[in-house]
Amino acid sequence: MVFDNMDVDLFSYDLPPALIAQHPLERRDESRLLVVDRSRNFFEDSRFSRLGGYLSPGDLLVYNDTRVFPARLRGLKPTGGRVEVFLVPRGEDEENGEKSEAVWPCLFKASKPVKPGLALTFGEALTGEVVAPSSSQPGKIKLTAAEGTSVWAQIERIGQVPLPPYIKRPAAGDDRERYQTIFAETGKEGAVAAPTAGLHFSPELLAVLKQQGIAAVPLTLHVGLGTFMPVKTAKVEDHQMHAEWYQIPLTTLDAIDKAKSAGKRVVAVGTTVTRTLEYHAVTGKTKGFCDLFIYPGFQYQLIDALITNFHLPRSTLLMLVSAFAGRQRIMAAYRHAIGKKYRFYSYGDSMLIL
Repeated sequence: MVFDNMDVDLFSYDLPPALIAQHPLERRDESRLLVVDRSRNFFEDSRFSRLGGYLSPGDLLVYNDTRVFPARLRGLKPTGGRVEVFLVPRGEDEENGEKSEAVWPCLFKASKPVKPGLALTFGEALTGEVVAPSSSQPGKIKLTAAEGTSVWAQIERIGQVPLPPYIKRPAAGDDRERYQTIFAETGKEGAVAAPTAGLHFSPELLAVLKQQGIAAVPLTLHVGLGTFMPVKTAKVEDHQMHAEWYQIPLTTLDAIDKAKSAGKRVVAVGTTVTRTLEYHAVTGKTKGFCDLFIYPGFQYQLIDALITNFHLPRSTLLMLVSAFAGRQRIMAAYRHAIGKKYRFYSYGDSMLIL
C-alpha cells in the first residue's frame, strides 16, 4: 500500500557541488559502482566494468533505446534580441518535423516574454513563429525549413544537446556522442535527456555479459522535461507526475516472461525502464503515455534488480529508488557515496540495487 502524508523533505540531502560530474569519464564502463544488497543490508564499492560479477546466467537486462535529440535552439528576434527555444518531446505517432513545416510544443527563454506572432530566425534555413507563449506549461512554435529540407533535418543540424542545468558549462562537440547511450537507436529520437543508467555500458562490457549468458532487450521511453522538475509540493503524494511516451516490444515482454518462469532476475537499466515496466504491469498497455509516480509503499511487480545513477534531492527519481530499496537504506547509501566521493548525476557514477 502506498504511504500517504509523506514529507518531501525526507528525500533531501546535502551534496558538495564538487561531486557533481561536469564531464563524462573517458571510458564509459570505468565509472564506479555502488552495490546495494537489500537482503544483506550491505554496501560494496566496485566498478561498472565488474557488473557481470553480480549477475547470473539467465538474468535479463532491459534497457531504454530512446535517442536524445538536440532540443535546444538559439534564435533571434527581428530586433536582434536572443530567444532560446527548448523543444518538448512528442509521441511517436505525431508528425515530428519530417516535412518543411511543423508546430512544436516548447519552452521559451528570453529577456522579455514572447508574444504570439513573433518571428524568429535560427540560421539561414530555419525560421519560427511563436504560436503560444510558455508559462508553467509548454507553449508552441511553428517551425519552417527552407525549401528542399525538413524541420527535423535543421534541428539535427543546428540544435544543441540539452545538457541538464546542473552541468555548468556549454554543450561541447563530444556531448552529442557521450550524452547518448550505446543503446540509442537511430529513428528513436525523442528524448530531451539521456536515460543515464545506460551511459555506463560499453560494447565490450555487453559482449562479456552476453558470453556470461546475460541477455539484453529494449523498450522505448522518451525522457521528457519532467526529468528536470523538482517536486515543489510539501507532501509527496500531492506531486503531479509528468507523462512520457513509451512502447514495449512484444519480444521484450516474451523475454521477461521466460526469465521470470525460469526463476531469473529482470534487471532494469534505469528509472525510465522501471517506470515503463511497472506501468505495463499495472495497466497491461504496451504503448502510450506513462505517468506512473513511484514512491515508498509502491508494490513492484516486474523488476528484481535496478541499475541507476545518483539522483537529485527531493526528486521523483530518488523516491522511485527509495521505493525499491527502502528510504533509510537509500539515504544511507547516498551518505556512503558522498563520503567516498562518488561522482553524482548524469555524467556521474552508478548504483546496482540487488
